[in-house]
Amino acid sequence: MRSVAILGATGSVGAQALEIVRDSPDLRLVALSAHSSSGPLLAAAREHGAELVALTDEAAAAAVRGDVPSRMFEGRAGLVEMVHAAEADVVLNAVVGAAGLEATMAALESGSDLALANKESLVAGGELVMAAARRADRQLLPVDSEHSALLQCLVAGPAESLDSLVLTASGGPFRGWSPEMLAGVTAEEALAHPTWSMGAKITVDSATLMNKGLELIEAHHLFGVPYPRIEVVVHPQSIVHGMARYRDGALIAHLGLPDMRVPISYALTHPHRAATPAPRLDLTQPFSLDFEPPDTAAFRCLALARQAGESGGTAPCMLNAANEVAVAAFLSGGCGFLQIADTVEAVLDRMPAEALESVPQVLAADARARDLARATLGAAV
Repeated sequence: MRSVAILGATGSVGAQALEIVRDSPDLRLVALSAHSSSGPLLAAAREHGAELVALTDEAAAAAVRGDVPSRMFEGRAGLVEMVHAAEADVVLNAVVGAAGLEATMAALESGSDLALANKESLVAGGELVMAAARRADRQLLPVDSEHSALLQCLVAGPAESLDSLVLTASGGPFRGWSPEMLAGVTAEEALAHPTWSMGAKITVDSATLMNKGLELIEAHHLFGVPYPRIEVVVHPQSIVHGMARYRDGALIAHLGLPDMRVPISYALTHPHRAATPAPRLDLTQPFSLDFEPPDTAAFRCLALARQAGESGGTAPCMLNAANEVAVAAFLSGGCGFLQIADTVEAVLDRMPAEALESVPQVLAADARARDLARATLGAAV
């Protein structure tokens, strides 16, 4: 039986991971965390008999101290402490934001395999994370559907035979829109994703194509492929989740209906494939697979992400931090849709990138970029 810790257990990925654990006799939940949603967290702990829980919001933790059936850890430092204490076989990191980087490093340092759903760990600190994984000699299994697909496509041939990787993007709800049309987009419109059901922040990132830009940086670190050899194509059906081109001309693709339980299960049960209730792609029914290049003039976040990735060092961290601030402002009505890219570009222009050396340095760069993004938005609205 494999012991599992789920970080960010009350979010979309975390909730689906709990489903996977509930349905699998080979998985045992030993620890879980949330930011402030204490009710759902404690209910899950009771259901699964988890010995350890963490709430990173210290006020939320203080409010429930007397009602916790497990050992409780508080704050961001408490989350890291819990990861070490759990000694889980696999840690699923679905924490939202740059705070997940510390938990990622803790999981690898504690000797756990890492199922990674926290994009920011690799975006902000990819060089540090991959070095930690090599030192620990542990598996780093991506939970994003696209990276899980690429991982599976890469078993088709040795690394030296790989030509390029292909990331697919749905295009979001505004595929084909011009910058003029995008200027008046509302948060409600941006949250209406055509194929995936996700949290608000990642859904807006999908609408701006920043999500694909972050995945581009992740893919570079996960698979060691240079940026010029990572393609991005728009595929509105979201059936092909990733492809690998080989030097002999073969194009290996991973297909399936959109359902996050598939990559979550693959990461938690690897190298086995546990059964899931995900719907199957019915090949007896007609369907089409369409592909087109992304419009980086209208959706500038993708180009900005590639630029930051190629710059390296702290540039991707700053990109991510500025984007988080701008997306939060957009969702609250504090800025327009196109100002998200404007804000990110302003931060990248004003903050020189530094060589990446430590987690504290990453967190400091993250904080500075957030402050600059807020100042930029304050001047613009």
